[in-house]
Amino acid sequence: MQQLQTLDYIVFFFYFILVSGYGFWIYQRKKTTTESTKDFFLAEGSLTWWAIGASLIASNISAEQFIGMSGNGFSMGLGISTYEWMAAATLVIVAVFFMPIYLKNKIYTMPQFLSQRYNPTVSLIMAVFWLALYILVNLTSILYLGALAVSGISGLDFQFCMIALAAFAIIITIGGMKVIGFTDVIQVFFLVIGGLATTYLAINLVSGEAGLDGVMSGIKMMRDNHDDHFHMIFPKTSPFYMQLPGLTVLLGGMWIVNLNYWGCNQYITQRALGADLKTARNGILFAAFLKLLMPVIVVLPGIAAYALYSKGMFQSEMLGSDGLINPDKAYPVLLNLLPAGLKGLSFAALTAAVVASLAGKANSISTIFTLDIFKNYIGKNADEKTLVRIGRLVVVISMVLAIAVSPYMGIDKKGGFQFIQEMTGLLSPGIFASFIMGFFWKRTNSAGALFAIVGGFLIALAMHNNYLPFADWTQVPFLDRMGLVFLICVVVMFILGLVLPDERKGLVIDSSMFVPHKSFIIGAAVVIAMITFLYSYFW
Repeated sequence: MQQLQTLDYIVFFFYFILVSGYGFWIYQRKKTTTESTKDFFLAEGSLTWWAIGASLIASNISAEQFIGMSGNGFSMGLGISTYEWMAAATLVIVAVFFMPIYLKNKIYTMPQFLSQRYNPTVSLIMAVFWLALYILVNLTSILYLGALAVSGISGLDFQFCMIALAAFAIIITIGGMKVIGFTDVIQVFFLVIGGLATTYLAINLVSGEAGLDGVMSGIKMMRDNHDDHFHMIFPKTSPFYMQLPGLTVLLGGMWIVNLNYWGCNQYITQRALGADLKTARNGILFAAFLKLLMPVIVVLPGIAAYALYSKGMFQSEMLGSDGLINPDKAYPVLLNLLPAGLKGLSFAALTAAVVASLAGKANSISTIFTLDIFKNYIGKNADEKTLVRIGRLVVVISMVLAIAVSPYMGIDKKGGFQFIQEMTGLLSPGIFASFIMGFFWKRTNSAGALFAIVGGFLIALAMHNNYLPFADWTQVPFLDRMGLVFLICVVVMFILGLVLPDERKGLVIDSSMFVPHKSFIIGAAVVIAMITFLYSYFW
């Protein structure tokens, strides 16, 4: 395999200088004499709808998609796209029902919602859980997988790549959310253009032809020769049923995964919390359209890699350290086949995805620690300048922790994407239950929320380790386990809401705020129609 050539480095450094320079210009242009926490953490009022939408995608798409999801495309095919296409539908729901509740009640962090709706104890416990999840699962996974890919493509030392990616992300993050939001527009540009270039050339390699005709014939060849890689719903006989259990992807646990991730996640909602409702909704809808495109960028290359592997290409390059096929190597192997210049562009796209995701995650870690823990329990009298300084310090500390612990997290055992889904799934059912019940049932109380968050986690953990009776839980798909834990949490919360005194802590809700503007309704209808078509065509 060829490593990066001079032209590739020129393209990559152009990307680096463009992002860094634009970020510095945005910081200088929009910085205030006295930087406030709302300005630093939320970029209040300064993000446009296109910046919000781009930032949502840039923060979401990272190494776990480029590396992990392409790896799943190699092994299981188009079915893994359900995470992306269901997310597009979920974003419409979040824009219509979740965002107006947050904005109407002036919610700026997810722990703040829990404190306002329940009590400070629930909020503190959840803040600690979120920090642990964000640092030990998300940040470490992004760094580890990103460095793995960058090292494999560039030939640079793995540890050096981790440190360089973290340093680049810190440079962007310490400028605050306004810098992250606007630089993410450039990141998404490189992500989409570079990603599409990789897909285009990979499919041309499959067909042996050039141009759009090569793409069309390549897709036809993949469908004809590898039809098993072009189905969205897996039957019980499929070896991938445990990961994507049949109709559960449409009717069960997949909704919990997506609604929790896109609607109850500081990392994501933070992009829209500083905007007005119309701007926030338009930005989220823009993100939904971009989500529909993501499988073309991150899944089709994996399927193309499988088709090329089936023809006898890169047999040794796809092997892991244990001598077995490692699907997570599919995307780096493809990049090494690209010509000089385009390889640099695709390399920049991958780096952009990793850095943008790291910056967004680090900013959310900083926000939760500073506003929900430090401000409330440690530095109660701290001024705005001190809080912003603490926020920047937390960014650096969280990156250092992620670098230190990532080699010990077992990320490579199941594949990066699956590792993140299963670990996050231990907390998702209880978190989502506490939010959705808190939104729409006034009698939901703090005891119920506490059970959902702590009890739901313990039940999910017991199932994960097969400690519970009644079934061999290792043989139950994790999405189905998530659905069951969610139902248990809701039932217990409902019972506790009925038998315990009413806390009278409902949110301010006006039914009119759930009615979106006409252009949003038209755009949302197009998104849903496209999802319906894709599932019916690739059933």
